[in-house]
Amino acid sequence: MVKNRIHAAIAGATGFVGLDLINILSNHPNVIIRYLCAQKNLGKKINSFDKRIKKKLPKISNLKKVNWEQIDVLFLSLPNGEAQKIINKLYLKYKHLKFVDLSADFRLKNFNTFRKYYGKVHKAKKLIKKSIYSISELKKDNLKKFRIISNPGCYPTSVQIPLIPLLKKKIIKERNIIIDSKSGYSGAGKNYKKKFNYKNFDFSTYAYSVNSHRHEAELYQEFKIINKKIKFIFNPHLIPTFRGILSSIYVEKNKNISVKSITNVLKKFYRKNFFIKINKHNSPLGTGNVINTNYCHISICQPQDPNKVLILSAIDNLIKGAAGQAVQNMNIIFNYNEQRGLNWTNYLYYCLF
Repeated sequence: MVKNRIHAAIAGATGFVGLDLINILSNHPNVIIRYLCAQKNLGKKINSFDKRIKKKLPKISNLKKVNWEQIDVLFLSLPNGEAQKIINKLYLKYKHLKFVDLSADFRLKNFNTFRKYYGKVHKAKKLIKKSIYSISELKKDNLKKFRIISNPGCYPTSVQIPLIPLLKKKIIKERNIIIDSKSGYSGAGKNYKKKFNYKNFDFSTYAYSVNSHRHEAELYQEFKIINKKIKFIFNPHLIPTFRGILSSIYVEKNKNISVKSITNVLKKFYRKNFFIKINKHNSPLGTGNVINTNYCHISICQPQDPNKVLILSAIDNLIKGAAGQAVQNMNIIFNYNEQRGLNWTNYLYYCLF
């Protein structure tokens, strides 16, 4: 019998991220899923939305039906602006309850910046300071001090994991950073066709948010903690595949250092982090290396210009970029091994269409 189990509720159960979250948590030995919540499809079985989910789980219910005294952690995989309202109602009343928010609601520490990028007035301003923005490998030492865990965006996860150590150690210059990220169309959510005016994503590559993308705000916020002078250009693309992100990051060296040495710097920095894999320098890399896993793979490459470096970073946008990292953060705050429930190979290469 497994001891030290926790009880979980999931809000936003039927979205792409919510379904991956359920798939992972239903195989986690220390988690009992008590409630699966959504606004629609009440009373339906969750495996009618995702055939990967084999275990018998609660039927979809309304969040109002939850007995919060029975719940240890609430995962929120909701549209931006919704999680803050729910957490605001529950935070003070249920002091045992922890929250893992996969939306942007608590990612930005300045509520005016949130309004600028997301077009919404923040409804839980006082709770922003009581939350932590957490890429697991970079913030694990402080996670247990907080009850509100803010999961980073998928693009910022792929970008910050390789860049943060190199910027901290001043190996690369703080200016002229170019970030070219390509994501599977699942990153746009279930309504991606309507959102992008029914573009044919099965056969095309599509650059979007070419003036400014919301995830830039996270990157500026976290980079400025290191150096306020950091400047970058970021542009995302949707590519004709369901899941996965490949970020190609172009930077300038701050000193005469080989890509082999830069690779070794990252290997040393992440030597105790199971899910970060630093490949041999100049290794090709694609999303196929990470699909349906919680890994981030990184390759450091030398282009023809000896003063510049190409950094390749690949993650699964729905797992390491969302559901997997959420479970990894949960493992940390509840004193489980970070790999618990994540180091398994029962994922199916599966599209929900």
